[in-house]
Amino acid sequence: MEETISLKELFETLKKRLSLILSITLVAAIVSGMISYFFLTPIYQASTQILVNQKKSDQGVYNPSEVQTNLQLINTYNVIIKSPAILDKVVEELKLDMTVSQLNEKITVASEKDSQVVNVSVQDPDPDQAALIANKTAEVFKKEIVSIMNVDNVSILAKASVSENPSPIKPRPLINIAIALVVGLMAGVGLAFLFEYLDNTIKNEQDVEKLLELPILGVVSPIEDQKLEELKARRAAKNKTVRGESLGS
Repeated sequence: MEETISLKELFETLKKRLSLILSITLVAAIVSGMISYFFLTPIYQASTQILVNQKKSDQGVYNPSEVQTNLQLINTYNVIIKSPAILDKVVEELKLDMTVSQLNEKITVASEKDSQVVNVSVQDPDPDQAALIANKTAEVFKKEIVSIMNVDNVSILAKASVSENPSPIKPRPLINIAIALVVGLMAGVGLAFLFEYLDNTIKNEQDVEKLLELPILGVVSPIEDQKLEELKARRAAKNKTVRGESLGS
């Protein structure tokens, strides 16, 4: 016999396990909030922008071939900025308590599409440290790229700065809590249906009909304890009355 599940049964299962679903969802949100606010270290980001060109022509203008060459070299500049040739000097000049590899992990270099502007972003638990590293990296690159690639026209468009009340870029507690709510809700619903599937106890006449595949001929209605006590009291009173009449006669 093929089993089918109706929408009513699905809603009944959700209603029956509602406390479980809400509990799991709430616990997931609370755990996510606690981890985000009390255990994860806030990370701040500071960014600076660099414009890199080849040497200007004598006419003081750039022809299209020069611009295209500069665009093709942007990826090379991005690699050079994160190379030991640059980061070694940054670590040395700032006297950073970290290796070049650790500093490399903090720095992200990217450029806009078809643009000669390079963005250097640094992430660090200290916002002032992040800005300091970003600016020093740009300065060292501007100085060293002259000898590395014979580029003498590097401009720092915007220096990294720290606002009065900087906000961390991660973690984002509200987003984490929202994700935890969704995941907790999905886990709760999944567990609810799993427990219902594993529950093979017989609860009503419909379960008997499904199990035996036989029609139900009759149902014995349950009697509440209070009504059962009332019936016993009435029967005892009736028996007492009958005995009294028998003795009187």
